[in-house]
Amino acid sequence: MKGRTRAGAGALAALLAVSACSFVEGAGVAGTLRVLAGSELADMEPLLAESAERTGVELVLDYSGTLDGTERIVAGAVEDYDAVWFPSNRYLHLVDGDRSSVRGETSVMLSPVVLGVSASRAEELGWVAGDGSVSGVTWEDVTLAVEEEGLTYGMSSPAASNSGFSALIGAASAMADSGAALEREDVAGVEERLATFFSGQELTAGSSGWLMEEFERRRRDASGSGAVVPDGVVNYESVLMSYVPEAGEDPLVLVYPEDGVVTADYPLTLLAGASEEAAAAYERVVADLTSAEVQARIAETTFRRPAAAGVSERGFPSVVELPFPARREVVDELVAAYFSELRRPARTVYVLDVSGSMSGSRISGLRRALTVLTGADEGPLSSRGQVFQEREEVTLLPFSDEPGEPVSFVVESEGADRARRGLAEEIAALEVGGETAAYDAVEAAYSLVEEAGEDGYLSSVVLMTDGEVNRGLDLDGLFASLEGLPSHAAAAPVFTVLFGEADAEEMERLSSRTGGRVFDARDLDLEEVFREIRGYH
Repeated sequence: MKGRTRAGAGALAALLAVSACSFVEGAGVAGTLRVLAGSELADMEPLLAESAERTGVELVLDYSGTLDGTERIVAGAVEDYDAVWFPSNRYLHLVDGDRSSVRGETSVMLSPVVLGVSASRAEELGWVAGDGSVSGVTWEDVTLAVEEEGLTYGMSSPAASNSGFSALIGAASAMADSGAALEREDVAGVEERLATFFSGQELTAGSSGWLMEEFERRRRDASGSGAVVPDGVVNYESVLMSYVPEAGEDPLVLVYPEDGVVTADYPLTLLAGASEEAAAAYERVVADLTSAEVQARIAETTFRRPAAAGVSERGFPSVVELPFPARREVVDELVAAYFSELRRPARTVYVLDVSGSMSGSRISGLRRALTVLTGADEGPLSSRGQVFQEREEVTLLPFSDEPGEPVSFVVESEGADRARRGLAEEIAALEVGGETAAYDAVEAAYSLVEEAGEDGYLSSVVLMTDGEVNRGLDLDGLFASLEGLPSHAAAAPVFTVLFGEADAEEMERLSSRTGGRVFDARDLDLEEVFREIRGYH
């Protein structure tokens, strides 16, 4: 994120005065901790470099989504790491009930998941007091604003990102209002209101960082892109406090639902298989990061709250912490319901290169990767949102010299298996030959989205091509053809997959222009890439 707000800086400056104890002093013992971490922790790297100077321990971070990382821990696929560091271990502890995968964990910082809303919109809704503060708003008030006032927002996928996962748990728990951990019968009792709440979701993402980037892009390009600009965004308090509006742009006000939130506590976690040397290094790093002075530095630079006991939280509004579900099946079923019943359904057009250069291992890899997405998934939570979901409309649009005939399936609750089998058969029947008219095919994909009309679907386009475009429209010609699209079509991002000899610069321009992302499949298995893309649907 870009800097910090004046209000946040002033409120947090007081934390710099709380330090009565010194930094942990290094004893000159060098060491390295290999850490699998949430991608949002990239903003901690300058502080970790300072910590390494004091402790003699370098943290080498490899980034992963929280729930993907949890799946890897449970599967025992973390032998290359000494520790993990994600926003939360709550789901991990539901899956790994005896905590056999964890040797130790320490919360380093805190950030509740809240709602940021454009100040002018919050005023229209009557949420802003005379002093500019917002208080007394509940999750039900937000739902009523969606239902009666057309409030819209962005939120990351609860099957890929911890912020979306926490928002789903928070909204359901608050609406159930049982005073205890959420149970299956509680979820059933609030599904109707949850569906109303999620009808306001105009933007989704596979990570909290990309969600905020796209929200900012839409706000700043609104006059030219025609894409829908959400009124707000559900995200970590720290991410929202870091947002700096451009001159003349409406600032965000933070809404802390008074009936409760779910807070990320960022536990630095030593894995069970770590060596004694790694354990000693871990203890040194934890002692340093939880010292009062470092806690104050974390708060000032990242806007995350201090987690260490005795360190002041002045400058941060108080929040009510909701109890987290105590049973895994409650969480799994809630996430499944989010995709099959609660959220707006997805419409995805897969624009598939079947030109001559795709022959051999490339087309077989594409068939295999797409076929995986058609199957029912009984795996961990992070896999739950990565197959074709109930109510989802999936269109296959092959192309070579020109766009082929699109084939569409809707994965209905009745006949879902039949739709998935039909998709698998179409994928298996893909044949290669001809040149590469990729941008003609993307134009055709947008025409399909436009023709569908404003029917409540969240639409996107996935372009997979292995070669340079050598037929039909060039990229500028495509951009010209997309001008003047209605808002529901203009809002559809293009996610491009780099593969083979595809022009990386052009693919980046296409994704950036449409609010999508580029996924690099040149060094990864296509199955992994398509599963990652699914986090953005």
